[in-house]
Amino acid sequence: MDIASFVAEWIEHHHDEVLGWRRHIHRNPELSHKEYATTDFLCQVLEEYGLHPHRFPETGLYVDVGEDHGKGRIAFRADIDALPIQELTGAEFASQIDGVSHSCGHDIHTTIALGLACSLGQLISAYPGALSFGVRVIFQPAEEVMTGGAVDVIEWGALEGVSALYAVHAEPKLKVGQIGIRTGAITSASDVIEIAVSGSGGHTSRPHLTSDVVYALGKLVTELPAVLSRRVDPRTGTVVVFGAIHAGFAPNAIPEQGSVMGTLRTADISVWRWLRRELSGIVGEILAPTGVDYAITHDQGVPPVLNDEVATALLAEAVTGIDPQAAVQAPQSSGGEDFSWYLEHVPGSMARLGCWSGTGEMQDLHQGNFHPDERSLAVGIRLFGGIVARYEEQAR
Repeated sequence: MDIASFVAEWIEHHHDEVLGWRRHIHRNPELSHKEYATTDFLCQVLEEYGLHPHRFPETGLYVDVGEDHGKGRIAFRADIDALPIQELTGAEFASQIDGVSHSCGHDIHTTIALGLACSLGQLISAYPGALSFGVRVIFQPAEEVMTGGAVDVIEWGALEGVSALYAVHAEPKLKVGQIGIRTGAITSASDVIEIAVSGSGGHTSRPHLTSDVVYALGKLVTELPAVLSRRVDPRTGTVVVFGAIHAGFAPNAIPEQGSVMGTLRTADISVWRWLRRELSGIVGEILAPTGVDYAITHDQGVPPVLNDEVATALLAEAVTGIDPQAAVQAPQSSGGEDFSWYLEHVPGSMARLGCWSGTGEMQDLHQGNFHPDERSLAVGIRLFGGIVARYEEQAR
C-alpha cells in the first residue's frame, strides 16, 4: 500500500472535517498549562477514529498508531497552547477568548498532527499490514513558556521507544506550498537575564562618594554586548539585547538599587553552555571599577533546535514527493523553540511550513493579525505522511 497516496486521498475526502478541526481549535485558544478543553477535543476526535490517546498528567497527550514490531517508533510533535495576544484578523472563526489567540500557528501544527494520526488510523484499519513499525503523535502543552513543556513531556516518558522525531512550524515568510529545510541549527538558544545592581547612593553633587548604580547600569547596557562580541565568534549569532532598565526616581539622587533585563541568544549550543558558566565573571569584570554589588538571575530557556543531518535528508525526500519545487533553504531563526529539548535525546528535524497566501502583506508570528493560509494544512499532513512512507520503504 502506498502510504503517501493513501494520506493524500484521505485529505481530499476529509478536507471539510480537517478545516473544521482547525477552526474549532482556533476559536477556543488556551494558554500554556491550561489546554484542558483542547486536550478533551483532541481525545474525542482520536477516539472517534478508533485510536487510544494517552493523556499527560495535566494537559496534552500522545497517541500511538500501529505496533512497533520491535522496530521502535517514529514520532511527530505538535504544540497546542496559545498566546496572550488579542486577535485582530476579523476572521469569522476568530478567537472567542478575549486577549488570547493562536498567533503562533499552533492550531495549524495541532490540526496537521491530528490529521496524520487519524489518516494513519484509517490506513491500518483498512490495510492491517501497511505499517511495519509504530508511529507516535505527541500533542505537547506549554511551548510558549520557559523552559517549555517539552521537558515535562520527556519526563512523562513520551520519547520511550522513539527513534526519530519530526515537527513543522508555520512560517508566514514562505508562500503556502513551500517548505523550509535546514540541517543543523534552525533556531537559536533564548535565555532571559536580569542583573540587579546595588551600592551606596547619594547626592548627584557628590558622585565620588557613592557607588553609582546608574553609571554601573549604563556600563552594563553598553559594554556587555561589546565584550561578548570580542569573546565569542561572531558567526555564532550571539547577541544580548536589553529591553528594560530601572533605577531611581529623582534627578538629583543616585539610587541604591537598579536593574536591567534582557535576552541572550545564540545559534551555537556550545556557546550557550559556555555563557552559562562564564557570564557572571564577565559582568563582574565590567562592574569592578564602579564598586557596586550585583546579582544575576539567568533563566536558561531552550537550546537551539539542531536538525539531524540524516533525519533532515529524509524529510527533504518527503518534500520532493509532494512537489519537486517545494523545498527551500530555511534561514536560521533567532527565536527559541523547545522542540530542541527532544533532539537532545533522539535525532529529528523541524521544517518551516509556508503559510503566506502569496498576495498582500507578509505577516509575522506573535502578532494579532497573523492569519495563515489554511491550504498549508494539507501540505503539512502530506509532508508527515510522506515521512512515514519513506520510513516504511526503508523498513521493508
